[in-house]
Amino acid sequence: MTNPIVKQIELSDGRTITLETGKLAKQADGSVTLRMGDTMLLATVCAAKDATPGTDFMPLQVEYREKFASSGRFPGGFMKREGKPSDSEVLTSRLIDRALRPLFPDDYHADVFVNVILYSSNGEDMPDALAGLAASAALAVSDIPFNGPISEVRVARIDGQFVINPTFKQLQQADIDIMVGATIDNIMMVEGEMNEVSEAEMLDAIKFAHEEIKKHCRAQMELTEMAGKTVKRTYCHEENDEELRKQVWDKCYQKAYAVASSQNPNKHERIEAFESILEEFLESIPEEERDEKKPLVARYYHAVEKEAMRRCILDEGKRLDGRNSTEIRPIWSEVDFVPGPHGSALFTRGETQSLTTVTLGTKLDEKIVDDVLVHGTDRFLLHYNFPPFSTGEARPQRATGRREIGHGNLAHRALKRMIPQGYPYVVRVVSDILESNGSSSMATVCAGTLALMDAGVNLKKPVSGIAMGLISENKGQNFAVLSDILGDEDHLGDMDFKVCGTKDGITATQMDIKVDGLSYEILEKALAQAKAGREHIMGKMMETLSEPRADLKPHAPRIEVIEIPKDFIGAVIGPGGKIIQGMQEETGTVITIEEIDNKGRVEISANNKASIDAAMAKIKGIVAIPEIGEVYEATVRSVMPYGLFCEFLPGKDGLLHISEIEWRRLERTEDAGIKEGDKIQVKLMDIDPRTGKFKLSRKVLLPRPERPERPERSGSQGIEY
Repeated sequence: MTNPIVKQIELSDGRTITLETGKLAKQADGSVTLRMGDTMLLATVCAAKDATPGTDFMPLQVEYREKFASSGRFPGGFMKREGKPSDSEVLTSRLIDRALRPLFPDDYHADVFVNVILYSSNGEDMPDALAGLAASAALAVSDIPFNGPISEVRVARIDGQFVINPTFKQLQQADIDIMVGATIDNIMMVEGEMNEVSEAEMLDAIKFAHEEIKKHCRAQMELTEMAGKTVKRTYCHEENDEELRKQVWDKCYQKAYAVASSQNPNKHERIEAFESILEEFLESIPEEERDEKKPLVARYYHAVEKEAMRRCILDEGKRLDGRNSTEIRPIWSEVDFVPGPHGSALFTRGETQSLTTVTLGTKLDEKIVDDVLVHGTDRFLLHYNFPPFSTGEARPQRATGRREIGHGNLAHRALKRMIPQGYPYVVRVVSDILESNGSSSMATVCAGTLALMDAGVNLKKPVSGIAMGLISENKGQNFAVLSDILGDEDHLGDMDFKVCGTKDGITATQMDIKVDGLSYEILEKALAQAKAGREHIMGKMMETLSEPRADLKPHAPRIEVIEIPKDFIGAVIGPGGKIIQGMQEETGTVITIEEIDNKGRVEISANNKASIDAAMAKIKGIVAIPEIGEVYEATVRSVMPYGLFCEFLPGKDGLLHISEIEWRRLERTEDAGIKEGDKIQVKLMDIDPRTGKFKLSRKVLLPRPERPERPERSGSQGIEY
């Protein structure tokens, strides 16, 4: 029998989160079961006893997975088992990783594996908002060194009120949707999307989230005490040579400072200059000791390079490429850059460049989403590609990685709320990064906006994006906020804060903090500086293309949408799809139909308007209600001895009796000279109320012949002899 340790957290809306350890997965270094209602997550953490020799970074791997059984479903596909992680699982894994990674000790280099598994879901509560808390709790009840705990919560604003961890249904009504990760003292991670909100509103949402997170952290601290895991394992993952460290600093620092302050805007020239300092020092080491000391020298020199760059910025206000803290790199852009896609743009900012294309499609091009908890379709797609040549690397390009999924998701969130509601086209945006030196995801947002406008997509408003950085010391007492950061400023700095928005407010954000001590004062300054930077970038974009093109490109598909009564959906499709397939073949269009809000939504697409008009007329004919007295163009479907059967509306046949074909008397139907397939004008005369049969007439539409004059009768009167 087990004696599990249980800790509960009460949410403000009455829901309860239960953390339990000591019952499941006891051979892991730490494991916690999290429950909220019928939602259940198991988080485990395992760490290697020692670091792999030569490792000088934190080898953390986070996996978040959802079991289809959690919601009583079978996986799709032939194998009927869970396969590779979905994009949503990858994004949740990244959210956990980004909050945890900075909090491991700098000198701890053992492999750490965090696994979070969704075992049960009620289909209402969103488990990704609980996964970070579960992962941190598993670390809290382990002996793995960790400077936590942390927690993550989702904050939504619904009808002006902030809500912690909303349900799927509630989130549909939110104008703010952000995930916040934090310790009891500091914000560590923010990511989310908004409906053009102000910087102050976003800051209020972050503060609201932090107050809830503090409760979660206190509960985990108490759980650590209850589990007896307050003392963490000892380790020694770094061997140091203090004399060698001093030599590196004494001989390299001033040279590195000179390179950092040289204000060279060329990335590769700076890299070569920094590397030459390292190579020069290694050459000064006796050859027989060089290979042994090289890893230590590289680590010490990295610290030298980082300190030189930071001191230049903090002490002299000099950035690596010569800009001041608020200056944006030179920007140039073009639209209609490649002819094949339906829209394209090339956006270059400094040494970062995105070539983005837009393709417009029909309902048949929708992305089908069949995740464990989310199933439906997506009509706006954005894909981000980061080939190795963009940074000058000589290595093969592999499959889409987590970084590409994450960066693409941020740009997707920034733009998606600007697509008009009910837009008839499925839209795919593809950003290929051709050069990269900082903030390629923000270049994707800017290039995506221009490409969409070039394609004639009627965006509500254009969107621009900027990445902000931070260099700080003494827990934020001395700091510099940097606009439009370089890759090195991201790598060697303390914050990467990306902000996207229109002229009227923020649409998406992503922030990662690498240090303790980020105050709300710094956040407020960064947001204000980001707004000014966004407006500058937007101005440069508008010089290239200020509004969406009035029309689509000539080779783009044309789509028109018509709504029909729900009862007519079957009539448009026909038995076995006969009617809709016939219309597509006859008109050369693609026709799709689906039921939305108890109505049929019909999309008709083709490369020319005449084909669309022809299909539209046929559909309108199907859904039209026959009216007595109306005149229709009918097609003769069969010739019978007693008359003609005519299709006067799609799927609606009526009898044109032999007596109603012409005014003259016909002995045989064929005498009228009308054959099967001929088109004639008919008038609907009557509808049998009992059988619903239609009575047609053609003769009433023809001029009625005049009656011949009758001759006078002969007689005696009036006759002269």
